[in-house]
Amino acid sequence: MLEMIRMSLLATLGAAVVTKEKVEEATRSWVEEGKISRSEAERLGEDLVESGQHQWQEIQTRVSETVRKGLDTLDIGSRKEFRDLQARVEELERRLAQLQGPGTATRE
Repeated sequence: MLEMIRMSLLATLGAAVVTKEKVEEATRSWVEEGKISRSEAERLGEDLVESGQHQWQEIQTRVSETVRKGLDTLDIGSRKEFRDLQARVEELERRLAQLQGPGTATRE
């Protein structure tokens, strides 16, 4: 019975976005209607919140992996690579300015 209620609630509320408040609200009404005991409601609530958190973490991991793969496909450099190149350009501009001598304008 508890497993059937658990599956029903997950399907109804959306497993990845089950909030503790929604679970408590649903289980409280079932306790009031005599469908489940208070201890069953507490256990069910804890299980559903834990399951929702776990599924949300899985979704976040999958989204991150998908974005990372997409960026790799587009051959876009990382933030660190960009900063490293920016530092190299600034250093080269400084050296060029020294070679050109005073009074010669360089790109800013």
